[in-house]
Amino acid sequence: MNYTTQMDAARKGIVTREMEIVAKKENMEMSKLMKLMSEGKIIIPCNKLHKNIDPNGLGSMLKTKINVNLGVSRDFKDMDMEVEKVNNAVKMGAESIMDLSSYGDTRKFRKRLTKECPAMIGTVPIYDAVVYYHRALMKITAKEWLDIVRMHAEDGVDFMTIHCGINKETIKKFKKNKRLTNIVSRGGSIIFAWMEMTGEENPFYEYYDEVLDICREYDITMSLGDACRPGSIADGTDASQIEELITLGELTKRAWEKDVQVMIEGPGHMPINQIAANMEIQKTLCYGAPFYVLGPIVTDVAPGYDHITSAIGGAIAATHGASFLCYVTPAEHLRLPNLDDVKEGIIAAKIAAHAADIAKGIEGASDWDNEMSLARKELDWEKMFELCIDPQKARRYRQEAKPEKEDTCSMCGNFCAVKNTNRILDGEIVSIFDE
Repeated sequence: MNYTTQMDAARKGIVTREMEIVAKKENMEMSKLMKLMSEGKIIIPCNKLHKNIDPNGLGSMLKTKINVNLGVSRDFKDMDMEVEKVNNAVKMGAESIMDLSSYGDTRKFRKRLTKECPAMIGTVPIYDAVVYYHRALMKITAKEWLDIVRMHAEDGVDFMTIHCGINKETIKKFKKNKRLTNIVSRGGSIIFAWMEMTGEENPFYEYYDEVLDICREYDITMSLGDACRPGSIADGTDASQIEELITLGELTKRAWEKDVQVMIEGPGHMPINQIAANMEIQKTLCYGAPFYVLGPIVTDVAPGYDHITSAIGGAIAATHGASFLCYVTPAEHLRLPNLDDVKEGIIAAKIAAHAADIAKGIEGASDWDNEMSLARKELDWEKMFELCIDPQKARRYRQEAKPEKEDTCSMCGNFCAVKNTNRILDGEIVSIFDE
């Protein structure tokens, strides 16, 4: 190949197979796609070794994509169950799977994903290092942290969350400006603890150029992790979050100098009124690099319903510039999600993404809604079910409360506004009670 990464290819004017697929999916002219890719505003995460990937582009001017977090833990070790969740997620339209496994033979599961799964695969190497070396955290060396990054690259993952932005300066800011919920990022807390115990600089920050060299070799997209994302609405947009974001912007430019694709990870918990401003701050500080957000979760009081709190925040975030939504399930803050939780989380995230695409004027986004509205107007129940984001649930609800007359529902019956208006416009007489 005459290029190293998708960004390098775009800058050299080389049209890759992945670009052709994304341009077709997004109905975007190749010249525009390549220009935005060369500027870092659109990325196509695709490791050269992930042979069966179905490529997708990420960028605020593209359709909003969703990611599904999965993986085994010490308490739930069933890899086959996690694979079933992966397969279901892909069938439901998830464009990305993040393997957050933190127990057992994580490499076996990771390699199975990159061999079998067509979605983008992401990982967090810092979790895996703790599992792989299986010794006291402070005994892991800087070189060993970086060796795990290379291992994940060799295993074919398309993007990695690497917590490069939390350095000694960030920690000073964090300690000086007290938070309600401290550090809630799992990877962030691990590297924070390691730095505090060893007295050393964050190795991913100190040896950032070496990390970039690995990414460039395999065409790994850097997902610059937000170790200081707010874990409560009280901590939203605080000094620690912004200090880290400034550093991530600097690291973004350094990655682009080596033709490495980048996306920025963002909050977290945050009041609704702060979301739009956060998207603008990120676009400014990180030069338009795609923004990958967890939620934002807009209230802290809804365990069991955080797929809803997340979807509210995600729709607003994507409307104002986020391009990639990490799903949140009803199990968030409570347990490892089961199959039903995963489904609920995916649907909530898809609703948020689609709502945002309508709001930001993505070409053709509202066509689906218009088809549904026409089916409702025509009382075409089969067509409505066909168009539903979750046809199975819609059919079940109707089946559980069958109406007396098939052209209505059990809510309105003969009072159905659509039915009666259609009949009046057709010149019929409507009596309601006599029918």
